[in-house]
Amino acid sequence: MSAPARFDRGHTDDLMSFLAASPSPYHAVANTAERLEKAGFRQVAETDAWDASSGGRYVLRGGAIVAWYVPEGAAPHTPFHIIGAHTDSPNLRVKPRPDTGAHGWRQVAVEIYGGPLLNSWLDRDLGLAGRLTLRDGSSVLVDVDRPLLRVPQLAVHLDRTVTSEGLKLDKQRHMQPVWGLGDDLRDGDLIAFLEEEAGLAAGTVAGWDLMAHPVEAPAYLGRDRELVAGPRMDNLLSVHAGVAALTAAAASGAALTRIPVLAAFDHEENGSQSDTGADGPLLGTVLERSVFARGGSYEDRARAFAASVCLSSDTGHAVHPNYGERHDPTHHPRVNGGPLLKVNVNNRYATDGSGRAVFAAACERAGVPLQSFVSNNSMPCGTTIGPITAARHGIRTVDIGVAILSMHSARELCGADDPFLLANSLLAFLQD
Repeated sequence: MSAPARFDRGHTDDLMSFLAASPSPYHAVANTAERLEKAGFRQVAETDAWDASSGGRYVLRGGAIVAWYVPEGAAPHTPFHIIGAHTDSPNLRVKPRPDTGAHGWRQVAVEIYGGPLLNSWLDRDLGLAGRLTLRDGSSVLVDVDRPLLRVPQLAVHLDRTVTSEGLKLDKQRHMQPVWGLGDDLRDGDLIAFLEEEAGLAAGTVAGWDLMAHPVEAPAYLGRDRELVAGPRMDNLLSVHAGVAALTAAAASGAALTRIPVLAAFDHEENGSQSDTGADGPLLGTVLERSVFARGGSYEDRARAFAASVCLSSDTGHAVHPNYGERHDPTHHPRVNGGPLLKVNVNNRYATDGSGRAVFAAACERAGVPLQSFVSNNSMPCGTTIGPITAARHGIRTVDIGVAILSMHSARELCGADDPFLLANSLLAFLQD
């Protein structure tokens, strides 16, 4: 008999709160750390020596977080069951000299991060959030969660061909948001405004990592409220499900035969090549130090990695009702149909047959339906942290996720049941 569901629609309610409270990767990891702390995990510094005690720990670095739970009596060669995800989403990010404008309009200079659907950022009320770095090297989070910016679209009267020939946007000329009026453009105005918003003394900010975000709250949608619309589902939906599964697994820690891990990386949307990205050393360093802290050798490390499994959890494409021909004709994933098993024989996804068996078994134990996703042969396939994780660490990796519409839009759409179905499958995987 299948195991009963452990998470329900309340999980989706909580996801919506998590999305709203996490307008940047830095906010996402701070909120994840807060949830871990409430579950009894403690932060460890990378510069400190680590001990062999059991329990939950996490490392926080910039917009990335790695958390793990060591069961009582775990051997140095105990394998890891890893949930991999990412905290970043495509958006508009503030440039080093942010104050600009033209023709009496005050604007903020932004750079395009990742591959957003640019049209989805037009005529939308935007806030501004991220990290401010102070002159003493410390940092603080800032979130102006109210209408502050707007990227105004050109009126149809001045672009008569837009409906027949399509919208054409230049990333440099057309995507700079307005935030006020005036011809006197002074360097430092935006940062001075944010210092005031964050309660900081004037002139104390030395650097910043700032990004625009839509201020419209996530919401249930549809006659029966069976859909959810909201920002940053790619990929905070997986981060949220991962921390829920990890903390639930830790609560039953005495029964665990594997060390459960959540690794939420930054910079997936632009290639993962950073000290906080999946192509960096963070995950491998944490796992190795966990082995060595428990008295392990390189041989123990090799044994643990060889028996470990990672689920790379990211969103995937649900079949689109208006563009059915863009999908593979025999694979039409549906929202509220359960998690996706993502396959690409050219290794854009890391799933193989043995990996499929691992995740299928987890879904069966959780009583969760499973769908398969493969791209139309005529459409280039996206990729994830999955192949990077497999290649960098030699750990068997399986690409999975939740089916959504409007991927990389400022506001995406998923089924209201899929978030908790994913969390149930992740928990079953960690409890194996």
